[in-house]
Amino acid sequence: MSEAKAIKELENVVIVGSGPAGYTAAIYTARADLEPLCVEGFQWGGLLQLTTDVENYPGYPDGVQGPQMMSDFRRQAERFGTRFISEDATAIELSRDPSVPHVVRVGEREIRARAVIVATGAEPRKLGVPGEEEFAARGVSYCATCDAAFFRGQETIVVGGGDTAMEDATFLAKFASKVTIVHRRNEFRASAIMVDRARSIENIEFLTPYVVERFEGDAKLERAVLRNTADGSERVLAVDGAFVAIGHRPRSELVADQLALDDHGYVLVEGRSTRTGLPGVFACGDLIDPVYRQAVTAAGSGCMAALDCEAYLREHAPELAAAKAATS
Repeated sequence: MSEAKAIKELENVVIVGSGPAGYTAAIYTARADLEPLCVEGFQWGGLLQLTTDVENYPGYPDGVQGPQMMSDFRRQAERFGTRFISEDATAIELSRDPSVPHVVRVGEREIRARAVIVATGAEPRKLGVPGEEEFAARGVSYCATCDAAFFRGQETIVVGGGDTAMEDATFLAKFASKVTIVHRRNEFRASAIMVDRARSIENIEFLTPYVVERFEGDAKLERAVLRNTADGSERVLAVDGAFVAIGHRPRSELVADQLALDDHGYVLVEGRSTRTGLPGVFACGDLIDPVYRQAVTAAGSGCMAALDCEAYLREHAPELAAAKAATS
């Protein structure tokens, strides 16, 4: 990936992160002549770089590979003038004074900016067992809404005991021939109504108290080896798909001591906006979304952040608005 052509003494807007949210924010701010700089990270494109088939994003009637979609987003942002740094931001220093620039650090480089859009996303919590990484996108998934349709008529498991696990199992049961919910305890963290709803579905079974010891297979996932947490015995399940539903971790560590977060680490924003409460600081995508976490909602959130950012800069950097008016 290309390096930023040049870093200005004072950037109008720096976007930290990529993926659907960051790249959409880049497209919109670039088209608004704000000349954005996107610190997209070494793993540019976010979680979709690790996704194979994407069939639920509008505009791709035949589906698209996740990396291809992110490449399309990136090229569109670049077409309108977005500059990229394909390295990770190492620190963000946010100002509470609109007259004092924010600072984004990338290694030894210091980037000063009038506004910052934080789009660092969230990542699924993983089991950390053998085979999990090997069979990611080849049977192991972290998003039932995204991938359930690929397991039509097949046997699957959902690992977890919270509301997300019950929701995933309920959704997955519409496609899979069998869904087994695997949980380490006999009791569930999920609300009683969600557990009862899952129990009422004919092709959902519960298997407790078990944990996944490892995933096995050849070219794709074929087996889940489980261990009983009470007596230590092992059990092998033949499965085509495994959905890990033990929560997500928002990537808010760079701003955790500067922005308001909820109890789970998601950045809080004002109402239906992307404003964070600090002047010129906006957050979008999965970083602020503990509920939906879809590519299309992240992209919409990135659009909102760009529009909020443009409105802020019109007010606090009138020379930008004057320059745009002079060229229009």
